[in-house]
Amino acid sequence: MQRKAYVSAAAMLLAAVLAGCTGGSGVGGSAPDSKGGDTGTTAPVAQPGKYRTLPEACGAADHDTLDTLLPGIQETSDEAQQEKAYAGEATLTYDTDRRDGCDWKVASAATTDHLFVDFERVVSYDNTVSDESKAEELFATKQTSAGLPAPAASASTSAAATPSPSDSAGSPAADNAGGDNGDASGAPSGPASGVPSGSASGASASQAPADLQPRVLDDLGDEAFLDDKLSTGSSTAQQRTVTVVFRTSNVIVTIEYSEQPTASASAPDSKEMQDRAQKLAQKLASRLND
Repeated sequence: MQRKAYVSAAAMLLAAVLAGCTGGSGVGGSAPDSKGGDTGTTAPVAQPGKYRTLPEACGAADHDTLDTLLPGIQETSDEAQQEKAYAGEATLTYDTDRRDGCDWKVASAATTDHLFVDFERVVSYDNTVSDESKAEELFATKQTSAGLPAPAASASTSAAATPSPSDSAGSPAADNAGGDNGDASGAPSGPASGVPSGSASGASASQAPADLQPRVLDDLGDEAFLDDKLSTGSSTAQQRTVTVVFRTSNVIVTIEYSEQPTASASAPDSKEMQDRAQKLAQKLASRLND
Protein backbone atom coordinates (compact mmCIF):
# COMPACT_ATOMS: atom_id res chain seq x y z
CA MET A 1 0.00 0.00 0.00
CA GLN A 2 2.85 2.34 0.83
CA ARG A 3 4.46 1.71 -2.59
CA LYS A 4 1.23 2.57 -4.45
CA ALA A 5 0.91 5.84 -2.54
CA TYR A 6 4.51 6.74 -3.44
CA VAL A 7 3.91 6.11 -7.14
CA SER A 8 0.77 8.24 -7.17
CA ALA A 9 2.58 11.17 -5.55
CA ALA A 10 5.42 10.95 -8.06
CA ALA A 11 2.96 10.92 -10.95
CA MET A 12 1.23 14.01 -9.58
CA LEU A 13 4.56 15.83 -9.25
CA LEU A 14 5.52 14.98 -12.85
CA ALA A 15 2.17 16.23 -14.16
CA ALA A 16 2.61 19.52 -12.32
CA VAL A 17 6.09 20.02 -13.81
CA LEU A 18 4.84 19.32 -17.34
CA ALA A 19 1.97 21.75 -16.91
CA GLY A 20 4.39 24.47 -15.84
CA CYS A 21 6.60 23.91 -18.89
CA THR A 22 3.77 24.13 -21.40
CA GLY A 23 2.00 27.07 -19.80
CA GLY A 24 4.46 29.65 -21.14
CA SER A 25 4.30 28.60 -24.79
CA GLY A 26 0.73 29.64 -25.50
CA VAL A 27 -0.53 32.59 -27.57
CA GLY A 28 0.76 35.14 -25.10
CA GLY A 29 4.35 33.82 -25.25
CA SER A 30 7.15 35.68 -27.03
CA ALA A 31 8.76 34.34 -30.21
CA PRO A 32 12.44 33.52 -29.84
CA ASP A 33 13.53 36.48 -32.06
CA SER A 34 11.03 39.07 -30.85
CA LYS A 35 12.33 42.34 -29.42
CA GLY A 36 12.41 42.68 -25.69
CA GLY A 37 9.77 44.93 -24.24
CA ASP A 38 7.56 44.58 -27.31
CA THR A 39 3.95 44.57 -26.21
CA GLY A 40 2.71 43.34 -29.56
CA THR A 41 2.26 46.76 -31.13
CA THR A 42 3.97 47.46 -34.48
CA ALA A 43 5.20 50.88 -35.65
CA PRO A 44 3.53 52.04 -38.89
CA VAL A 45 5.62 51.30 -41.98
CA ALA A 46 5.90 54.03 -44.63
CA GLN A 47 4.37 53.33 -48.00
CA PRO A 48 6.64 52.00 -50.78
CA GLY A 49 7.12 54.12 -53.88
CA LYS A 50 4.73 54.15 -56.82
CA TYR A 51 7.37 52.79 -59.19
CA ARG A 52 9.08 49.40 -58.84
CA THR A 53 10.83 49.38 -62.25
CA LEU A 54 12.27 51.89 -64.73
CA PRO A 55 11.94 52.43 -68.48
CA GLU A 56 14.94 51.58 -70.63
CA ALA A 57 16.90 54.83 -70.95
CA CYS A 58 18.30 54.04 -74.41
CA GLY A 59 14.75 53.52 -75.66
CA ALA A 60 13.42 56.68 -74.02
CA ALA A 61 13.65 58.91 -77.11
CA ASP A 62 12.18 57.95 -80.48
CA HIS A 63 13.96 58.57 -83.79
CA ASP A 64 12.05 61.79 -84.54
CA THR A 65 13.06 63.26 -81.18
CA LEU A 66 16.68 62.27 -81.64
CA ASP A 67 16.69 63.75 -85.17
CA THR A 68 15.71 67.10 -83.63
CA LEU A 69 18.12 66.98 -80.71
CA LEU A 70 21.01 65.47 -82.67
CA PRO A 71 20.83 66.76 -86.26
CA GLY A 72 24.08 65.02 -87.16
CA ILE A 73 22.26 61.67 -87.25
CA GLN A 74 20.47 62.63 -90.46
CA GLU A 75 23.77 63.71 -92.01
CA THR A 76 25.23 60.23 -91.50
CA SER A 77 25.21 58.37 -94.80
CA ASP A 78 26.36 55.02 -93.42
CA GLU A 79 23.27 53.08 -92.33
CA ALA A 80 25.11 51.03 -89.70
CA GLN A 81 26.63 54.16 -88.17
CA GLN A 82 23.24 55.84 -88.17
CA GLU A 83 21.61 52.95 -86.32
CA LYS A 84 24.46 52.99 -83.81
CA ALA A 85 23.88 56.69 -83.26
CA TYR A 86 20.16 56.14 -82.68
CA ALA A 87 20.86 53.31 -80.22
CA GLY A 88 23.00 55.40 -77.89
CA GLU A 89 25.34 53.92 -75.28
CA ALA A 90 24.02 52.60 -71.98
CA THR A 91 25.82 53.80 -68.87
CA LEU A 92 27.23 51.28 -66.42
CA THR A 93 24.77 49.98 -63.85
CA TYR A 94 24.25 46.71 -62.04
CA ASP A 95 20.53 47.12 -61.38
CA THR A 96 18.46 48.70 -64.15
CA ASP A 97 15.40 48.71 -61.89
CA ARG A 98 17.20 51.18 -59.65
CA ARG A 99 19.11 53.29 -62.18
CA ASP A 100 19.39 53.40 -65.95
CA GLY A 101 21.10 55.96 -68.18
CA CYS A 102 22.02 56.45 -71.82
CA ASP A 103 24.41 58.68 -73.79
CA TRP A 104 24.18 59.97 -77.34
CA LYS A 105 26.93 62.09 -78.93
CA VAL A 106 26.74 63.03 -82.60
CA ALA A 107 28.73 65.52 -84.67
CA SER A 108 27.27 67.37 -87.65
CA ALA A 109 28.84 69.81 -90.09
CA ALA A 110 27.91 72.73 -87.83
CA THR A 111 27.82 71.39 -84.26
CA THR A 112 28.55 68.56 -81.89
CA ASP A 113 25.50 67.59 -79.82
CA HIS A 114 25.40 65.46 -76.70
CA LEU A 115 22.34 64.07 -74.92
CA PHE A 116 22.26 62.19 -71.64
CA VAL A 117 19.12 60.73 -70.03
CA ASP A 118 19.14 59.26 -66.53
CA PHE A 119 16.33 57.49 -64.63
CA GLU A 120 16.77 56.96 -60.90
CA ARG A 121 14.30 55.07 -58.71
CA VAL A 122 14.71 56.18 -55.12
CA VAL A 123 14.33 53.62 -52.34
CA SER A 124 14.27 54.47 -48.65
CA TYR A 125 15.84 52.00 -46.25
CA ASP A 126 14.11 53.63 -43.28
CA ASN A 127 10.75 51.99 -42.54
CA THR A 128 9.44 55.31 -41.19
CA VAL A 129 10.34 57.28 -44.35
CA SER A 130 8.53 56.58 -47.62
CA ASP A 131 10.34 56.18 -50.92
CA GLU A 132 8.62 59.32 -52.20
CA SER A 133 9.73 61.38 -49.19
CA LYS A 134 13.29 60.19 -49.72
CA ALA A 135 13.03 61.20 -53.39
CA GLU A 136 11.86 64.66 -52.31
CA GLU A 137 14.98 65.00 -50.16
CA LEU A 138 17.28 63.97 -52.99
CA PHE A 139 15.53 66.26 -55.47
CA ALA A 140 15.85 69.21 -53.06
CA THR A 141 19.59 68.55 -52.82
CA LYS A 142 19.92 68.57 -56.62
CA GLN A 143 17.92 71.78 -56.92
CA THR A 144 20.00 73.52 -54.26
CA SER A 145 23.22 72.32 -55.88
CA ALA A 146 22.08 73.87 -59.17
CA GLY A 147 21.94 77.26 -57.47
CA LEU A 148 18.16 77.50 -57.51
CA PRO A 149 16.07 78.18 -54.38
CA ALA A 150 15.32 74.99 -52.50
CA PRO A 151 11.74 73.64 -52.65
CA ALA A 152 9.40 74.80 -49.90
CA ALA A 153 10.58 73.41 -46.57
CA SER A 154 8.74 70.31 -45.38
CA ALA A 155 9.35 67.48 -42.96
CA SER A 156 10.92 65.42 -45.72
CA THR A 157 12.95 68.10 -47.47
CA SER A 158 14.37 70.12 -44.58
CA ALA A 159 17.10 67.56 -43.99
CA ALA A 160 18.29 67.99 -47.57
CA ALA A 161 18.80 71.77 -47.49
CA THR A 162 22.56 71.40 -47.30
CA PRO A 163 24.13 69.04 -49.85
CA SER A 164 26.54 66.49 -48.47
CA PRO A 165 28.54 63.59 -49.93
CA SER A 166 26.09 61.11 -48.45
CA ASP A 167 23.25 62.73 -50.39
CA SER A 168 24.89 62.54 -53.79
CA ALA A 169 23.24 60.19 -56.26
CA GLY A 170 25.09 57.00 -56.97
CA SER A 171 27.15 57.13 -53.76
CA PRO A 172 28.05 53.60 -52.64
CA ALA A 173 28.71 54.81 -49.11
CA ALA A 174 25.29 56.39 -48.85
CA ASP A 175 23.60 53.31 -50.21
CA ASN A 176 25.43 50.93 -47.89
CA ALA A 177 24.58 53.13 -44.93
CA GLY A 178 20.92 52.54 -45.65
CA GLY A 179 20.00 56.17 -45.05
CA ASP A 180 19.98 57.51 -48.57
CA ASN A 181 19.30 56.30 -52.03
CA GLY A 182 22.13 56.43 -54.52
CA ASP A 183 22.76 53.71 -57.05
CA ALA A 184 22.18 50.31 -55.47
CA SER A 185 25.12 48.98 -57.44
CA GLY A 186 27.47 51.80 -56.56
CA ALA A 187 28.16 52.09 -60.28
CA PRO A 188 29.10 55.38 -61.96
CA SER A 189 26.04 57.45 -62.75
CA GLY A 190 27.30 58.83 -66.05
CA PRO A 191 27.83 62.43 -67.12
CA ALA A 192 24.79 63.64 -65.18
CA SER A 193 26.22 62.72 -61.78
CA GLY A 194 26.76 66.42 -61.09
CA VAL A 195 24.06 68.94 -61.96
CA PRO A 196 25.57 72.17 -63.34
CA SER A 197 25.96 74.72 -60.58
CA GLY A 198 24.19 78.04 -60.59
CA SER A 199 27.48 79.92 -60.30
CA ALA A 200 28.77 78.30 -63.48
CA SER A 201 25.77 79.57 -65.43
CA GLY A 202 25.53 82.94 -63.73
CA ALA A 203 27.30 85.06 -66.36
CA SER A 204 25.10 83.98 -69.24
CA ALA A 205 21.93 83.52 -67.21
CA SER A 206 22.02 87.06 -65.83
CA GLN A 207 21.91 88.43 -69.39
CA ALA A 208 19.13 86.12 -70.58
CA PRO A 209 15.43 87.05 -70.48
CA ALA A 210 13.68 86.04 -67.27
CA ASP A 211 11.81 83.21 -68.98
CA LEU A 212 15.10 81.66 -70.14
CA GLN A 213 17.06 81.89 -66.90
CA PRO A 214 17.57 78.85 -64.61
CA ARG A 215 14.22 78.37 -62.93
CA VAL A 216 11.66 76.07 -61.32
CA LEU A 217 9.24 74.46 -63.78
CA ASP A 218 5.61 74.25 -62.68
CA ASP A 219 4.15 71.98 -65.37
CA LEU A 220 6.42 68.96 -65.26
CA GLY A 221 6.04 65.97 -62.94
CA ASP A 222 5.56 66.59 -59.23
CA GLU A 223 8.41 69.13 -59.20
CA ALA A 224 11.06 70.18 -61.70
CA PHE A 225 13.75 72.72 -62.49
CA LEU A 226 15.83 73.83 -65.48
CA ASP A 227 19.43 75.01 -65.55
CA ASP A 228 21.23 76.67 -68.48
CA LYS A 229 25.01 76.96 -68.55
CA LEU A 230 27.22 78.58 -71.17
CA SER A 231 30.90 77.75 -71.05
CA THR A 232 33.98 78.18 -73.22
CA GLY A 233 36.19 75.19 -73.80
CA SER A 234 39.70 75.08 -75.21
CA SER A 235 38.50 76.67 -78.46
CA THR A 236 36.63 79.90 -79.05
CA ALA A 237 33.38 78.00 -79.60
CA GLN A 238 30.98 78.26 -76.68
CA GLN A 239 29.21 75.16 -75.38
CA ARG A 240 25.75 75.47 -73.92
CA THR A 241 24.34 72.82 -71.59
CA VAL A 242 20.67 72.74 -70.69
CA THR A 243 19.73 70.48 -67.78
CA VAL A 244 16.16 69.53 -66.90
CA VAL A 245 15.53 67.53 -63.72
CA PHE A 246 12.09 66.41 -62.62
CA ARG A 247 10.59 64.07 -60.04
CA THR A 248 7.50 61.91 -60.38
CA SER A 249 6.75 60.11 -57.11
CA ASN A 250 9.92 58.13 -56.27
CA VAL A 251 11.59 58.46 -59.69
CA ILE A 252 13.96 61.32 -60.58
CA VAL A 253 14.72 61.96 -64.25
CA THR A 254 17.72 64.01 -65.42
CA ILE A 255 18.20 65.27 -68.98
CA GLU A 256 21.45 66.94 -70.03
CA TYR A 257 21.52 68.41 -73.51
CA SER A 258 24.63 70.21 -74.73
CA GLU A 259 25.69 71.73 -78.03
CA GLN A 260 28.97 73.20 -79.23
CA PRO A 261 29.44 74.83 -82.65
CA THR A 262 32.18 73.28 -84.74
CA ALA A 263 33.83 76.56 -85.68
CA SER A 264 31.52 79.49 -85.06
CA ALA A 265 32.15 81.71 -82.07
CA SER A 266 28.44 82.38 -81.63
CA ALA A 267 26.73 80.68 -78.71
CA PRO A 268 24.04 78.03 -79.31
CA ASP A 269 20.52 79.38 -79.06
CA SER A 270 19.26 79.14 -75.47
CA LYS A 271 15.52 79.15 -76.22
CA GLU A 272 15.79 76.53 -78.93
CA MET A 273 17.79 74.16 -76.73
CA GLN A 274 15.55 74.70 -73.71
CA ASP A 275 12.43 74.01 -75.79
CA ARG A 276 13.92 70.77 -77.12
CA ALA A 277 14.97 69.56 -73.66
CA GLN A 278 11.59 70.39 -72.13
CA LYS A 279 9.69 68.60 -74.90
CA LEU A 280 11.74 65.47 -74.27
CA ALA A 281 11.11 65.81 -70.53
CA GLN A 282 7.35 66.00 -71.12
CA LYS A 283 7.51 62.84 -73.23
CA LEU A 284 9.44 60.98 -70.52
CA ALA A 285 7.00 62.14 -67.84
CA SER A 286 4.09 60.85 -69.93
CA ARG A 287 5.87 57.55 -70.45
CA LEU A 288 6.30 57.10 -66.71
CA ASN A 289 2.59 57.65 -66.21
CA ASP A 290 1.53 55.16 -68.91
